[in-house]
Amino acid sequence: MLKIFSFRPGRSTRRSWCVLALAALFLATPPVFSAEILSVQKIWDRGAHNAFTDLIRWHNRWWCTFREADAHVGGDGLIRILTSTDGRTWESAAGVTEPGIDLRDPKFSVMPDGRLMLNCGGSVYEGKTLKGKRSRVSFSKDGRQWTTPVPILPDGEWCWRVTWYDGVAYAAAYNSKGPSGQPGKAWTMTVYRSTDGLAWSLVKVLDVPDQPNETTLRFAPDGTMIALVRREAGDKLGWVGHAPPPYTQWTWQTSNHRFGGQNLLLLPDGRWIVGTRDYTGIKAGAKSGAHTIVAELERDGRLTPLVTLPSGGDTSYPGLVWYDGKLAVSYYSSHEGKTSIYFAEVKL
Repeated sequence: MLKIFSFRPGRSTRRSWCVLALAALFLATPPVFSAEILSVQKIWDRGAHNAFTDLIRWHNRWWCTFREADAHVGGDGLIRILTSTDGRTWESAAGVTEPGIDLRDPKFSVMPDGRLMLNCGGSVYEGKTLKGKRSRVSFSKDGRQWTTPVPILPDGEWCWRVTWYDGVAYAAAYNSKGPSGQPGKAWTMTVYRSTDGLAWSLVKVLDVPDQPNETTLRFAPDGTMIALVRREAGDKLGWVGHAPPPYTQWTWQTSNHRFGGQNLLLLPDGRWIVGTRDYTGIKAGAKSGAHTIVAELERDGRLTPLVTLPSGGDTSYPGLVWYDGKLAVSYYSSHEGKTSIYFAEVKL
């Protein structure tokens, strides 16, 4: 039986109600992140041009990979792999090369059998003229000895990042020549899957307009696939997509930011963190141009910037790892004159 008690609240009771009301309001409102850069260190600048990083914590060590070459475009790019026990002292663990091929955009992932997998693009140039491209993969048991890069996917399909989920590898590959393989046609974006990293099958051709290209795929705890897509035409704003298994039905949102080298990470508290290039400085005519930022991804696809890393000009392509209660970020930047590789720790 429900009993209703009627009484006139005293001063202490009214005060208690106020406290409870404020507490309920606080609990109903998600806390706003604040971010503080704890440390930033340049960890590599030996190449003429050092760029396009990724970062992973594997076998109780840090591993950072990037492209080392003569310039941003052209030449035979080498994939450099650094390692560190503490994030302070770094050493070169390996260099992955392929004669006559510009290897670029390296990304790490861990296979179900525990091996470290590296995916990257392989371009063929005559001078700075691109003549062809095809994705590659390489594997390692110790991070130091790597298998010879093996081509995957059809010619022209650029597999930008691989993400493993429930024993299956997924990747979004873009083709700037479109479905007909001819320049000038609409660019395509295709999601592929694989169980061994070598043989890939089609999942879905994504309906994303305006030259979709670099795309990061991640997974929510319930299995929902999330895609962050860079676009190079139209308004150039990034697109954020969501799809439940089997990842053939997609819902899209337009972000408030243009993406560049974007990465996505799910934090233990359920929030999504994005690292990307920020073009605001270019629009404002700032001398430093673009910067690399860390931001929170909101439910509506918008980014709320949290912190701008020391960066400028040719910059971005961050690797993101949550470790020991801190966000570790690898990225490259030219704000000190030469494109170099940096490692930062950020407190959220």
